[in-house]
Amino acid sequence: MRARVFQLSQLPHTLLCLLHVSFAFAQIQQALSLNSVASFSSSTIPSSALFGLPSSPQLTVSVAICSSQASSARFFLTNTTSGVIPGPGGGTDVFEIPINHGYGQWFGSASGGGLLSVQDLQQGSFQVTVSDTGTTYDILDRLPVFGDATANQAIIFSPAFYPASTEQPTYPNYTLPPANLSISDNPPAIPTFNLVIGPTSSQLSSFPQTACALLNTSSTGSIISNGLWLRDIDGWRSQWLVDGFSPSTNYTAYVIQDQVKVSGPIYFATKSAGFPCPLVHSLPYCPSTAYAVPLPPPQAPALSYDASSLPSTISTPLFQYMTNFTTMLLTFACGRDLYSPLQTCADCQREYRSWLCAVSFPRCSEPAGTSTPPPPGSKPQAPFSALRPQPSGSNPRNQFFPNVSYTYTSLLPCLETCNAVDRACPYFLGIKCPVPQFNADASYGVGLVDSGEAGVTGQGITGVAQDRWGNVWCNAG
Repeated sequence: MRARVFQLSQLPHTLLCLLHVSFAFAQIQQALSLNSVASFSSSTIPSSALFGLPSSPQLTVSVAICSSQASSARFFLTNTTSGVIPGPGGGTDVFEIPINHGYGQWFGSASGGGLLSVQDLQQGSFQVTVSDTGTTYDILDRLPVFGDATANQAIIFSPAFYPASTEQPTYPNYTLPPANLSISDNPPAIPTFNLVIGPTSSQLSSFPQTACALLNTSSTGSIISNGLWLRDIDGWRSQWLVDGFSPSTNYTAYVIQDQVKVSGPIYFATKSAGFPCPLVHSLPYCPSTAYAVPLPPPQAPALSYDASSLPSTISTPLFQYMTNFTTMLLTFACGRDLYSPLQTCADCQREYRSWLCAVSFPRCSEPAGTSTPPPPGSKPQAPFSALRPQPSGSNPRNQFFPNVSYTYTSLLPCLETCNAVDRACPYFLGIKCPVPQFNADASYGVGLVDSGEAGVTGQGITGVAQDRWGNVWCNAG
């Protein structure tokens, strides 16, 4: 394969010094530019190729493997113009860029430029980014969030990317958000998000964990809706409603941000083919409600319920509850200036909203299946989820819900959701939660997030309401 030969006018000044070294100029495939992504494949460059690096006192060279076939490639670098071609033989100021999970990077000074050598590229493709502003490719610590799934649908959230703006009430004007929250204001900078889902049996997590590799895979399911959503106090997220899954199947999900940063994997399982409850989501007055609820099937062509299709007989009482609670709450001067250095009326109202939505929208679930193996690296499920069978025609927990003609299993709210209201709200409201010693487990999931001790959070058996492996222990709202 013929290598492209660059004219002298095409090379930056720092590379002109390389005229005096001993290697052939035809070996330089390209002079890499600062702060831009360059893509290469075995069809466009030879198995051993040489690239010029720009000069920078703080240079970051990032490599991303874009296909499993390119995993054999090795990357060597020199940050000097000593005439040494970097390669397996080593030498002064020659560094090999180690590749881990498909990523590799080198940090250092290259005041006079340098060279990047690619060796043993048999097949496949890769990307290189040379930057003076730090790492380009990254695996984010923040994970996507699994909302819930039915037999064929699922709701997935991206990690929070922009904090929620909250105004704390202060003397003398104590004001709080309305019952029906307004979330029309978007964050100032919105990343580009891509959702990638595949059956866990396809071993998606064994691929190079790079954005370019994952985006080259075929994602399972059809995206029905996608938009920004302010789910909780963590901040703004992208929300997906996806259809087209198979029942009783384990799936792996990733979220790609700006086509270079990877969040995930997380795992989830779809419900059995006979699972009857539809999904409810995108409710401004209950922003964290995104799960299956015992309601009749939505009218076609809708596949789920949202604020526009949920019956007003359910939403109107919630508005009244929130309005009445807020009115009563504002009779007390509960800003941090007079009430507490830790809590305000806004915290009380937020926690009450979470509790109200969790108990007003029962969450359908079913026991974890045993027909499919657990995802790689997951731990066996030790505690049981807080499930309660609901026979057909039984009175629903929320009196404004219609009686459904099917049997379902309800996932109880986390006791911690109630305790959080008790901690955040003024004493005169008289909020009391049941205690584990006296039948708290009749209506709440106990000992999962809470420890059973007053004021202690996250010290239960699981420590969380749900984990990245798809286990959901209780409904946190």
